[in-house]
Amino acid sequence: MLKNIPAILPPELLKLMSEMGHGDELVLADGNFPAASHAQRLIRCDGLGTVELLDAILSLYPLDTYAERPATVMQVVKGDQVVPIIWEDYRRLILEHEGIADPFDHEERFDFYERASRAYAIIATGERAQYANLILKKGVIFPEEDQYSQIQKVESN
Repeated sequence: MLKNIPAILPPELLKLMSEMGHGDELVLADGNFPAASHAQRLIRCDGLGTVELLDAILSLYPLDTYAERPATVMQVVKGDQVVPIIWEDYRRLILEHEGIADPFDHEERFDFYERASRAYAIIATGERAQYANLILKKGVIFPEEDQYSQIQKVESN
């Protein structure tokens, strides 16, 4: 057991998130997403929803501040009457954890599948909401101001 690690994050997911580098992508897949057939690396979290997982993930995982929009959702298919209200929960959590008010790009369904197949990992969840799939682009952790100042002083000498 470790302190300050959200208990819902399985050890395999923690390992993958720590291996990922800047620009790598992580997919939160809803229960209908073809995760097993698209994943290079698959983490199963079948009993969990995407909102609770996203909250736990964002407590550890920085989003890419160099990307205009570091998160991507799947566009609603033309003619489908679904309104993905779960996106508002995602937006709220991203704003809360990362301070980004408009985080989403929208990708057509098959383009989303293709992009997900290139992602570092896919997390298969038990989420039942439609269009609850989400791609997160990993950012960097910057040194603290004092550390950065010290680095600059060393480099300038």
